Amino acid sequence: MKKNKKGIYLLPNILTTLGLFAGFYAIILSFNGQFITASISIFIAMIFDALDGRVARMTNTQSTFGEQYDSMADMVSFGVAPALLMFLWALSDLGNIGWLAVFVYVAGGALRLARFNSQIAVQDKKYFQGLPSPAAAALVASMIWTFEIYQLNNDIFSVILIVISGVLMVSNIRYYSFKDINPNGKVPFKWILFLVVLLVTIAYRPAQTLFVGFLVYAISGFIWTIVEIRNKKSLKKKKQSL
Repeated sequence: MKKNKKGIYLLPNILTTLGLFAGFYAIILSFNGQFITASISIFIAMIFDALDGRVARMTNTQSTFGEQYDSMADMVSFGVAPALLMFLWALSDLGNIGWLAVFVYVAGGALRLARFNSQIAVQDKKYFQGLPSPAAAALVASMIWTFEIYQLNNDIFSVILIVISGVLMVSNIRYYSFKDINPNGKVPFKWILFLVVLLVTIAYRPAQTLFVGFLVYAISGFIWTIVEIRNKKSLKKKKQSL
C-alpha cells in the first residue's frame, strides 16, 4: 500500500507567508512612525491574501493546513496590524478609551475569523456574514493614509471608525463576496472601460480612492441586508396569499 507523503503545498503557503510578512512589517513601520508606508504594507498583504486562495484553487492545492495558516496570517495582517497602526497614529494619547477602542477591533477580527472557519462548509458563497477582515483593515489603513496626506487627525472620528469596523466584522450584515464572478467568462465591454477608469483613478489618487471605495463597501452591507429582508417579507406575503 502506497503511503501518503506528509508535507504542505509550497506555492499557496509561500504567498500566505509573504502576506504575513507584509502585515508584520506594517507593525514595525507603525512603531517607527512611518504610517503611510505601514498602510501601504497592509494593502500589499491584501494582495497576497487574495492570491493564495485563488492559486490554491487553480492548482488544486487546498489543504486544512493552508486554511488554518491563512487565518493566522489574516489575524496578524488584518487584525493586529491595523489596530496597532490606528493606536500609534491617533489613539495612544487617549488613555483607556484609545486601547479599549482598538481592542474592540482586534476582538472583532478574531471572532470574525473563528466564525468564518466554523461555518465555511455551510455559508452562502455569494455573501459574507459580517464585514470581511481584509476590508475592515483596508478601511482603517486607507483612512490613515488619506488623513496623513492632508495632515488631518481627528481622535473622535478615529475611535468611531475603529470601533464600528470591529463591530461590523461580527455583525450579521451581509456583504457581497464577488466570488460568483467568473474571470474566464464574457463580460460587457463597458466593464472593461469601468476597470480602466478605476485603475487610472487609483493610480492618480490611491489613498483617497481606496478610502472612498472601502467606505462605500462597508455601507453597502446595510443595503444588501435591507434588500434581502424586504425580499423575504415579500416572498412570505406571496406564500400567505396563495
